[in-house]
Amino acid sequence: MRLPALETAPLSTIAPATGRRSSITGKLKPYNINCAKGLTFSTLTCYNHRHKTKQQLSSRVYASNVSPATASDDQLFALLLEVEGVLMDVHRHCHREAFNLAFKNMGLDCAHWTEPIYLDLVRKCFGGEEEMLTLYFNKIGWPTSLPTNEKGSFMKRVLRDKQNALEDLVKSKPLPLRPGAEEFIDDAHKEGVPVVVLASYSKNGENVARPIIEKLGEDRMTKMKVVGKEEVEQSFYGQLVLGKGVTSSLDEQLLNEARKAASTEKQKIAKEVASVLKLSVDIDTTSSESMQKIVAALRAGAEYAQVPVPNCVLIAGSLPGVAAAEQIGMPCVVLRSRSTARAEFPSAKAVLDSFGAPHLTISRLRMIRSS
Repeated sequence: MRLPALETAPLSTIAPATGRRSSITGKLKPYNINCAKGLTFSTLTCYNHRHKTKQQLSSRVYASNVSPATASDDQLFALLLEVEGVLMDVHRHCHREAFNLAFKNMGLDCAHWTEPIYLDLVRKCFGGEEEMLTLYFNKIGWPTSLPTNEKGSFMKRVLRDKQNALEDLVKSKPLPLRPGAEEFIDDAHKEGVPVVVLASYSKNGENVARPIIEKLGEDRMTKMKVVGKEEVEQSFYGQLVLGKGVTSSLDEQLLNEARKAASTEKQKIAKEVASVLKLSVDIDTTSSESMQKIVAALRAGAEYAQVPVPNCVLIAGSLPGVAAAEQIGMPCVVLRSRSTARAEFPSAKAVLDSFGAPHLTISRLRMIRSS
């Protein structure tokens, strides 16, 4: 698992905007066949039992894939918000404490991360949690009762306990949302801008993301759409690309494995170069499979907002979201957090420090989109 701290494919499926076909074989679910055909036309006729009417799904899919040239920019504008790093700086408030709770739960009295120690480990290991544990215990010494060949399972247990502690902290501790987040969402509602919150690819899972979203209050939640794993799977794009009704060909599976291997090797080389140059950089360690899921979430978000992908704006707090938005042509604005203060996001339309003037406001987003 990677911390959101320093995170530094194209699918060969049918591309909704272009109508390109893929090497996908197998049988689509019956109610998806017409949808797949309809992506290249202006009228969709499909029925999905998960949605109330075929007209609702038809308009949703068409709206999210229509060319921006055919729609008014003023009328079609939606916000997609990440959770960790955007709504709440989870890294700042919870991660170090969660590690210390995991150490305590395992009886590791000698292990305790002060803030300077934690930040130094994050910087040296690029946010890689296993690498942080390895570096730390190599320095202070591993538990004497731990056989050398069980270090891997030991770290997995630490990370599992840390994840459980993190989920409990987010649920029970009165952690604050980022200043101005609630007002920003309220302003969007007042101006008629649809708001979609993306929980499906939250770095630490939906068990962490959902309690954070709930801090926005019931009234706000009724006015926006929360897109989790289930919502992505129920979207048209999710059913087409991630659904059980689609089986990839052997060639496509081999291609995906090759991409994973190439991605891993590039990450290794990047880390080695950064280490030699003594640089602290945001390295994208997102696998092609994870990137596929993020792309699916972004497309599902546009679909639920009924707004074309190019007319949505992703407010991101991490590099994977920025990379996925760039891949599908969705404008992206980065909201820095403590963990990404020194990171670079060259493909983002803007990099801002906080909600509210003079940084992230609805009016400024409109100007950024038109620039």
